[in-house]
Amino acid sequence: MATLVDTNVLVDVAVRDPDWHSWSLNQLFAAAGRGAVIINQIIYSEFSYRYDDPDEVERLLPETEFLREGLPWPAAFAAAQAFRLYRAGGGKKERVLPDFLIGAHAAIRGYPILTRDPSGYRSYFPMVELITPETHPMKDLTR
Repeated sequence: MATLVDTNVLVDVAVRDPDWHSWSLNQLFAAAGRGAVIINQIIYSEFSYRYDDPDEVERLLPETEFLREGLPWPAAFAAAQAFRLYRAGGGKKERVLPDFLIGAHAAIRGYPILTRDPSGYRSYFPMVELITPETHPMKDLTR
């Protein structure tokens, strides 16, 4: 089973976040054991924000480990519909791109999302399986 990886998990590993590095790294190993680990342009862009050199980003997110998959066109429509619900509920405009596009990509393709920030996905894409610290507590899979 393929897994779409949210940006926060990749950042946790790359910057060795003191609170989340171990959980995120272990979950990446587990996802790779189940199938392809997928990122899209949105995730790649959010991750790249921290770096000046595209070669460094490629070194940290090698294509041999992170399958690149373009955002499906139906996901763009699904993201817009979720955003409409969000705005109708009083949501602020700035949330549209990352969360809604990533959530819609997973929903259209049937992928679970590996994330430690599940609230928006749970609200607007309840059909998407989420791999979170609550659903997958810490286990050491690196040994």
